[in-house]
Amino acid sequence: MATDYYGVLGLTRGASDSDIKKAYRRLARDLHPDVNPDPEAKERFQEVSRAYQALTDPDKRRIVDLGGDPFDTAAGAGAGSPFGGTGFGGLGDIMDAFFGGGATTRGPRSRVRPGGDALIRIDLDLDETVFGATKDITVDTAVLCDVCVGGGAAPGTHATTCTTCSGRGEVQSVQRSFLGQVVSTRTCPTCGGTGEVIPEPCPKCGGDGRVRARRTIPVKVPAGVEDGMRIRLTGHGEVGPGGGPAGDLYVEIAERPHPVFTRDGEDLHCRVSLPMTAAALGTTLTLETLDGQEEEVDVRPGTQSGSVLTLRAKGAPRLRATGRGNLLVHVEVETPTRLDAEQEKLLRELAALRGEDRPGSSSEGQGGLFSRLFK
Repeated sequence: MATDYYGVLGLTRGASDSDIKKAYRRLARDLHPDVNPDPEAKERFQEVSRAYQALTDPDKRRIVDLGGDPFDTAAGAGAGSPFGGTGFGGLGDIMDAFFGGGATTRGPRSRVRPGGDALIRIDLDLDETVFGATKDITVDTAVLCDVCVGGGAAPGTHATTCTTCSGRGEVQSVQRSFLGQVVSTRTCPTCGGTGEVIPEPCPKCGGDGRVRARRTIPVKVPAGVEDGMRIRLTGHGEVGPGGGPAGDLYVEIAERPHPVFTRDGEDLHCRVSLPMTAAALGTTLTLETLDGQEEEVDVRPGTQSGSVLTLRAKGAPRLRATGRGNLLVHVEVETPTRLDAEQEKLLRELAALRGEDRPGSSSEGQGGLFSRLFK
């Protein structure tokens, strides 16, 4: 069922262009996100802006008056016609343009246009991306003019119909050629195609309906975001010309390196160094995780360098899901490099007991290094 765009603006069918503009500005004054931060007001403002776009565009309004929805992509322009979407109503329109008939016109375009999107990058520590955070960001962007509330005219004045194009937004010129009269249509140079002019522009925005301002916006960073991801803040981009609906603000995440932990998706990694004796005999490590908790890690006797010990559910939370990844502890066994005489003596005795004092030779019942390698 098609949306009742007249009803959204509180109007009835047949409302004049002036009535539509007045209704939109009245509602925008109360619902614009820069004026009313209520989420429901923001949704309502988007509906009002959509209705305004539908009713101020002659082609879209014609579809509305016929009971359709101009934003319904299923009923695309030119359906059933091989010339759909070319800008001509048919062969007759082309012939009229060359031989002095009524040239096809599009009508005035709206002064109110959607605003552009904006992008800003924020640097976050690893614990902020893993566990989430709320950050205040400062952006310089276009906001609704609080003097004219997007209308563009000085207080107590209003826009008037352009005398150059009589409100059509276009002007026509006729030229003679060997084919006859050629009628060309171009955008009105006085009003820029809007069909109206502002005799006394707003002193604050100069008639644009928006001004540059610096705003501080709180951004809620969800737990589990990763480097390079973007958070979309609907309606926090630039306000459009004429006080049009604001675009979106995208916040790109840049994750700072951590001195201890690295990240691979939802898993965290860290490295620990163990003395040779601890790796051989086994030990228990006390490790502080990223969230500040102390966890005991059992190292089994005979642990080799390069072994990975897993602490389950101690990694990063899963974005938009439950549970957490794992913390993977990579073990590096340290070989002693500086031994005093007593330490060297003890190691030599151990090597003799294990038959490792002559790695290249073979000893009875034990086998040398190469025999063990090729078993």
